[in-house]
Amino acid sequence: MIQELKASYGHQFEEALLEEISQVGTFKDVPAGYKMIEIGDYIKGMPLLLSGAIKVLRDDSDGDELLLYYLEKGDTCSMTMSCCLGQAKSEIRAIAEMDTKLIMVPVIKMEEWAAKYKSWRNFVFESYHKRLNELLQTVDAIAFTKMDERVLNFLKEKARITNNTSIYNTHQEIAYELHSSRVVISRLLKKLENLGKIELKRNHIQIIDLN
Repeated sequence: MIQELKASYGHQFEEALLEEISQVGTFKDVPAGYKMIEIGDYIKGMPLLLSGAIKVLRDDSDGDELLLYYLEKGDTCSMTMSCCLGQAKSEIRAIAEMDTKLIMVPVIKMEEWAAKYKSWRNFVFESYHKRLNELLQTVDAIAFTKMDERVLNFLKEKARITNNTSIYNTHQEIAYELHSSRVVISRLLKKLENLGKIELKRNHIQIIDLN
């Protein structure tokens, strides 16, 4: 575990901090689709991603999902940190987008390390800043971006995250994550296919050229 930890966080954390994380952290290997956090859960640890990706979603008042952001290698979730420190229930849902390896850091260590290690404090503040910017981008996309552009951006980001030009999401799943309807998403995907940007297959979407 220590070698994977150094590969992902060695450029950020001191050697002593890396050693502490490896001693008290719990390694987890989670499969794609695994629900790691549900809305209303109490969170007892903070994830440090070693590989893979996790999508973070939120429900609206009608129970519809909205994709907030992705966590990737070297990331953590600021909302998880807030819940941990405030001993509050989770307001987000976290699902493994692909097979993911991570280390869960116990809550009790988070404040201790903030006082002990400058690199940990910087990491926490930078994580808050990064997640806030991503949330603002999501709000801007909903408020100001046309749905066809949002679908295009969704496919680009999905391909980047998974490093795969085949997108294995149903039209309904994309509709949930973009807070739209399946009919609208299907129509826009068909439009992209007619433009030669994608090809709609039986069980996936094949990206041709999204530039």
